[in-house]
Amino acid sequence: MSASMIAEYGLLSDCASAALVSRDGSIDWWCPGRFDAPSVFGRLLDADAGHWTLCPVASSDRRTEREYVDDSLVLRTVHHTRDGDVAVTEGLVAEPGARGHELGQNSPMVLARVVEGLSGTVRMRCEYVPRPEYGLIVPYLHCRDGEVQADAGPLTLILRSPVPLDCAHGRAYAEFDVRAGQVLGFDLAFAPAYGPPPRHLDPVPALAETVEAWRVIRELHPYDGRYPDLVRRSALVVQGLTYRPSGAVVAAVTTSLPERLGGTDNYDYRYAWLRDFILTVRALWVTTCPEETGRLFDWAARSAGRTGDEPVPIMYGATGERDLSEYSLDHLRGYADSRPVRVGNDAWHQRQHDVPGLLIGAHLLQDEIRDLSEESKALLVGLAEQATHWREPDAGMWEDRGPGRHYVASKAMCWGALDSAVKLAPLLGPRADPERWATVRDEIRATVLRDAWNDRVGAFTGAIGSLELDASVLVMPGTGIVPATDPRMRATIEAIATDLTTDGLVRRWPDDPAGFVACTFWLVECLAMAGETARAAALFERAAARANDLGLFAEQIDPRTGAHLGNTPLALSHVGLIGAAWRLTKPSFV
Repeated sequence: MSASMIAEYGLLSDCASAALVSRDGSIDWWCPGRFDAPSVFGRLLDADAGHWTLCPVASSDRRTEREYVDDSLVLRTVHHTRDGDVAVTEGLVAEPGARGHELGQNSPMVLARVVEGLSGTVRMRCEYVPRPEYGLIVPYLHCRDGEVQADAGPLTLILRSPVPLDCAHGRAYAEFDVRAGQVLGFDLAFAPAYGPPPRHLDPVPALAETVEAWRVIRELHPYDGRYPDLVRRSALVVQGLTYRPSGAVVAAVTTSLPERLGGTDNYDYRYAWLRDFILTVRALWVTTCPEETGRLFDWAARSAGRTGDEPVPIMYGATGERDLSEYSLDHLRGYADSRPVRVGNDAWHQRQHDVPGLLIGAHLLQDEIRDLSEESKALLVGLAEQATHWREPDAGMWEDRGPGRHYVASKAMCWGALDSAVKLAPLLGPRADPERWATVRDEIRATVLRDAWNDRVGAFTGAIGSLELDASVLVMPGTGIVPATDPRMRATIEAIATDLTTDGLVRRWPDDPAGFVACTFWLVECLAMAGETARAAALFERAAARANDLGLFAEQIDPRTGAHLGNTPLALSHVGLIGAAWRLTKPSFV
């Protein structure tokens, strides 16, 4: 059996690592320990890279329903078969007693699954095929006393099973009956090979504790705006993508899921992008969690360190690692034969002018609720100085790996950086230079309004001198460089709505293979800011309906088939939904 369609997967998270489980009950992706660790289940990228399946034996005439338990990331799947009904409840469990933001601080690294007979008698199968190091290692399995121990390379895995398992050739298997009222718990514990042994937790109470931990997080994130159910789900996904020990929010939990099936644009998204910083901060701020936005600021300042003439890296590892050098896993076939499969991301050393604007703007949003440390002041001054180099080309928001260009969104972000820095200058100490910053800021605006507009296209194009539309310019009204009501910005919005939008999904550029979820929500915001609230709401609702049955979005969606594409679940897609919902609530929100 190969990997399921991307939209068929549900997310499990303990705010340190994540797993993906298919509708059919197969865990096809788990990187225990932290989001960017090597996988032990990697069938998502290769049929032979490991999985753990727990589902009814009969596949025909089976109907499946699933939902998260009480707004947690504990998943309950009900399988309806001819012989009866059975539920599987599963999750990456919380530390016993952990509540709210304590979740993930000291993760026990245990994956628990509980089978419950609901009616009749259902024949089930358990197939456990661990393949550590992205499928490179076939471990020896030792079956004894209800446990299956796998010792392989740098890790130990112990599966506790209530049913006997037959072990052979790195695979453990069992078929068993579940009667109505019967409850069977499985738990899989991970630990590094040369440390304390894996922890074991009773699956039933462990999952109940985990639901309670997530419930407290939900209560810490009240939201008073339109589409509250959708916003709460997306906020929970953002929480699930947060590496709690540092506060960083990773872009996604997967690597190398393709933008185009069979294509080569397959990248590792298990890192934290500063590009997404202000949007994530705003999402957390909208859901009223200043504690987490503060931790995110601290992470960014610590990760960036002292700034100099070199540009600030656009992304970091979850604990602030800079060197994310990329390499290929040539032994993996890739999702839908999409190669290469990559680990690391060479975009980490690109120049992107949007980074200063995102970081400084994020601090401006927060300056009333937290004091700036000396490190933060130094960082903000350094970022403002970097924004004064706005005339240099960069890689742009979409991380073009070719020669740099003069991307319009990047220029707008430099304008936003300096505009925010001028406003923050009284808090930044003696190194602040607001008069010079204001002069450069005004130069940027004059240049963008003069040179970014293209009469032949009738819109602001993606790069100065280009004839190609690019949805990245939808960020311009949000920076303040030009209002959405400006006639040329309105014309640009209409051009994107007409020429880059198919079935309610916005592509980034004309040849983009599918709609980019975040860009669709940015168009919603622009329409709302332009005063077209009803039209914006209709587009929002149409886009939100494209989520999978659990409310999850990947990076892109094919407007013809509805198939999700790219890495999943994508933080930028979900913070885009939150931002659009809030913009529809308060169109004048900055």
